[in-house]
Amino acid sequence: MCGRFTLTSNMDDLQGRFGFEARDLVFRPSYNIAPTQLVLAVTNDGQRRAELMRWGLVPFWAKDIKIGYRMINAVGETAATKPAFRAAFKKRRCLILADGFFEWRKDGKEKIPTYIFLKSQEPFAFAGLWETWKSPEGETVKSCTILTTKPNEFMEPIHNRMPVILSGETEALWLDPMTEEPDVLQPLIQPAPAELMESRIVSSLVNSPKNNSPECVVPITGGLPGF
Repeated sequence: MCGRFTLTSNMDDLQGRFGFEARDLVFRPSYNIAPTQLVLAVTNDGQRRAELMRWGLVPFWAKDIKIGYRMINAVGETAATKPAFRAAFKKRRCLILADGFFEWRKDGKEKIPTYIFLKSQEPFAFAGLWETWKSPEGETVKSCTILTTKPNEFMEPIHNRMPVILSGETEALWLDPMTEEPDVLQPLIQPAPAELMESRIVSSLVNSPKNNSPECVVPITGGLPGF
């Protein structure tokens, strides 16, 4: 699964990379994005637009927003058929922007916080789904989830799942509002090439979502072999 990630790139760089419009959007870079917080997502209604969404998808039929706590990730292999995700898979796909994510690698009884990013250190896009939900009080909430897939060779020693990271070409198809067929979309749900990825051991500061500073991604010495 993917339970924490970062987005520290500035808005100009993100707009240049992903080609979206962001009308007066106020976005604050984060070194420790956690579930229920707002994330930067890109949608396409004929034009790419960026907006802030709550992380943890709340289906339109849900009675309680708390269901989103259990839906920060969607299994990519089955999302197209699951009741909570199938409508969004067909009609409401998005890019969730990031420049790294965290996993906790098991080492005996310990869990070692590990920061994973692209060797190029460029921002990238998770494959996401989004929904609009209305509370009993009439509040409208847009929320999203990150699709996951089997790990590549790089991620296997760290975790048994990884987020779906799209490329420039697959981003366009994933966002295409005219594409709805699962047979076309399902092949996009693949692990990113292992050779593009890098990681480092970081401090336990990231364990708490209250900590949000550059120290969360600073490498520590004495890491695990191979990392």
